[in-house]
This record gives sequence, structure tokens and C-alpha cells, in this order.
Amino acid sequence: MENKKIKVGILGPGNIGTDLMYKVMRSPVLEMSVMLGVVDSAGISRAKALGFDTSLEGVQYLEKHPEKADIVFDATTARAHIETNAPVLERLGKIAIDLTPAAIGEMVTPMVNMQDCIQKKLHNANLITCGGQATTPIVWAIHNAMPIKYAEVVTSVASASAGIGTRRNIDEYSRTTAGALVNIGGAETAKVLTVFNPAIPEPPMRNTIYCIPKDPDHVDLEAIRTAVYNMVEGIKGYVPGYELTLRPVYDNGIVTTIVTIHGQGDFLPPYAGNLDMETSSAIKVAELYAESMLKGEF
Repeated sequence: MENKKIKVGILGPGNIGTDLMYKVMRSPVLEMSVMLGVVDSAGISRAKALGFDTSLEGVQYLEKHPEKADIVFDATTARAHIETNAPVLERLGKIAIDLTPAAIGEMVTPMVNMQDCIQKKLHNANLITCGGQATTPIVWAIHNAMPIKYAEVVTSVASASAGIGTRRNIDEYSRTTAGALVNIGGAETAKVLTVFNPAIPEPPMRNTIYCIPKDPDHVDLEAIRTAVYNMVEGIKGYVPGYELTLRPVYDNGIVTTIVTIHGQGDFLPPYAGNLDMETSSAIKVAELYAESMLKGEF
């Protein structure tokens, strides 16, 4: 299997899809195969200029050419994923990595439950949200050192990195992210708030995480810090700009920590750490699938 790679396709040639393309090109186990859209666009032109196959038939192209991709990133819309893309990809037996808010597949984050997803041979992996990818693993790490009664995340992103789709879907984003903090992170209840920061120069993504313990009389801060340090190092392996800005502190019955994400600048600007968090996590999920496929385990 030396030098063997798994072919991938991207649905949605916008900013997210284009950033994914550049990241796939660096991957040791993924091969960029085809960029799919429904209208001609700058993203289609970029992919074509780089020598990749392109089509304006969307997912229907894969029905005609199923050999073009084994793993497909969906960077379109929740409606398109639910009504069109997911059913077709399921029928074709493709692995769908969903970057939309559809949330019909298993919610995954590479450092917590991705191996369970592979072992169950699930073909539709949902990337939660950028905030979910940034904070769910930290809440999970804290939970493993200290059962959490309540978790709250306040995310601040550069206003310029939040497009109209993000703003329109902010309620859905908040519910989905809070759901991940509970269902994956382990908190009993959770809340998520988002701030669009208009500052110039644009600030990176920053996530302040608050956790209230179930048993405030038994909080091992050193154990919490060790768990968080280990998680941060693991995430930095696929999101180099992921940084622990404030190590966990315990004050007035609340554990607080802060993580900041700087983007890699592949296509999106470096301040768009929120978007880079999502695309980098998607690539890591795809690579874990690909490694399993290359070993014949999936």
C-alpha cells in the first residue's frame, strides 16, 4: 500500500471547499480527485487550473462516475445535504464528511469519538460546527477529570470571517454546538454564545470555556490541567494554530480556560481560525477513514 491514496471529491466549490482542496493536496493519504458545483464559479476555475476534474452536475456526477471518489466532503448547504447529497452518497456507498449544519450523520470530533465512528463503519460523519470542533474536546477532557454539571462556551470570531450563512444559522449553530458539549463532551447541560468582533485588524477565533463541577468539593485542578494540556497537544497535530491561551483555573466554583485558533492561511485568511478549525478537522476525519481503508479495516 506504499504511496497509495484514497480519492476524494468536494461538493461545494466556495471558500470552504477551496480551502479543503488545498489541504487535501498536502495530505499523505488523500488524493484530490474532483470538485463539484452546480454553477460555474471561481472555485471551479481554481480546481480546473490545478488540473483536477470538475463538474457542474453536483452529486449527480458521482452517480455517473462513482470511481472518482471514495470519500466526499459536503461543503454545500444543510438542505442540499439532507435532500440530495446524503441519499445519493449513501446509495453509492461513499463516505460523506458533512460540513453543513444538517447534523443527520454521527457528530464526530477527531480526538474524542472518531475511532468509534470507524469501528461502527458509519458512512456519514457530521463535523458539528467550528465551535464544536474547538471546544467539545476540551470539555470532554475536563469531564474525564471532573464530572461537569454545566458547560458554557463564549466564542468570539472576526466579523469578516462570518458570512451571511453563518449569521442566518446562528441559532442552529448554538443548539448544535451545545448538543455536542452534552452528547460528546459529557456535560449535563450546556449553553453556547457567539460574538462577531468587528475589530481591525481582525482578531483570531477565541473560545472561553466555563465548566461548573457536579461536586465542587472534589476538584483536582492539576488533573484537569494535565487532561487539557494533552488534548491541546493532540489537536495541534492537525490544527497547528490551536493554542491554549489561558490554562485552566478554578475560582468561585467554576473552571475556566481559553483556547485561540489562528488559521493556516491555505486559502482562507489567517484570522479565520474558526473556518480553519472546521476544514482541518474535516481533513483529519477523512485521513483517519483513509488510513483505515488502506489497512483494509473499513
